[in-house]
Amino acid sequence: MFGVGMPELIVILVIVLIIFGAGKLPSIGVGLGKAIRGFKKGLSEPDPIDISPEKSEKDKEVKELKH
Repeated sequence: MFGVGMPELIVILVIVLIIFGAGKLPSIGVGLGKAIRGFKKGLSEPDPIDISPEKSEKDKEVKELKH
């Protein structure tokens, strides 16, 4: 993938443990999991559909005549 093997992952984990501590690690994992789930959900959901009615040519002409 990106050339990240098991030794590199262990080094990253040790650095994260040193910075955040063992107590914060579960909350960081939960937050990261929610972020990934939200990102995947955003990618899989279709774009919202605009259901507002379009103005017809006649409505546009009437509006222009009023001004």
